[in-house]
Amino acid sequence: MGDADFWNDQQRAQSVVQEVKTLRNWVEPYDALGGKIKTSAELDELLEMEADDEMSAELDNDIETIEEQLETFRLRTLLQEPDDFRDAQIEISAGAGGTEAQDWAQMLMRMYERWAQRKGYGLEVLDVSEGEEAGIKGAVLEIHGMYAFGFLKAESGVHRLVRISPFDSQARRHTSFASVFVYPVVDDTINIEIRDEDLRIDVYRASGAGGQHVNKTSSAVRITHIPTGVVAASQSERSQHKNKATAMKMLKNRLYNIELQKQLEKKAEIDSAKSDVSFGSQIRSYVFQPYTMVNDHRTELKIPDVQKVMDGAIDPFIEAWLTRGSNGADAS
Repeated sequence: MGDADFWNDQQRAQSVVQEVKTLRNWVEPYDALGGKIKTSAELDELLEMEADDEMSAELDNDIETIEEQLETFRLRTLLQEPDDFRDAQIEISAGAGGTEAQDWAQMLMRMYERWAQRKGYGLEVLDVSEGEEAGIKGAVLEIHGMYAFGFLKAESGVHRLVRISPFDSQARRHTSFASVFVYPVVDDTINIEIRDEDLRIDVYRASGAGGQHVNKTSSAVRITHIPTGVVAASQSERSQHKNKATAMKMLKNRLYNIELQKQLEKKAEIDSAKSDVSFGSQIRSYVFQPYTMVNDHRTELKIPDVQKVMDGAIDPFIEAWLTRGSNGADAS
């Protein structure tokens, strides 16, 4: 058996393992939900024979849980793209506007951290570039959990903030922008070939807020993929070796995503509606003053409780976006 045959066999085996894992993540929760429904039905029969306040409260809680789990299953049926099951990498970048925009970028970072906590997903901060006065210039987060990318891909685009700026001594209303882009996380089941001669690797001192914790050695790493011009950088670790490994992982995710985007662009040639929701367009506005409202411009879903949204309650927007796609509009 040659090297090519061995590699192909390895790829097929990994694909089968992933398919089994994906199916198990459908079957096991489904069986558990079926058991919970059966138990609740039996509890309801007991209550019909004899009233019990404590048992009735337990049944109400069970019904609420069942409804939430059924909704989760319904949403997952909308995730049919090949990469939807993967972990997600979120890149947040502050727009023009200095401190105000950088503070907004940090608020979005917190929102996605809270969302991950609500979902029970794992979270890893791969890179953060601190702002000069407050906030962040940018950050890269990795969210670990089944279908994290499928859900979070709805967040790619420009997010707009309207509020009275806490950094304005005259208390004027400001509009700020930050961009969000979501990548599927590449794992060992995908072979991304990167030649050493196609890379330029630069090392530099990590930036920070200043003081005794400023890194005085060149531990930060920036990797440029020369053929495409794609750049990935990491400075969150003190070790240059760890930063290089993180930057390389980010680069692979971005190169893989370029191939995905090429496919989407071909699709866009026959579906002009895609231009309305492509990356770079304003997808959502978050208004803090003179009223409170979060408005998704793609689905026209509006939620007045802006603070709840900033605490990670973005599932209604994700659901509306996914449902819009399943009803015939292109949500890609």
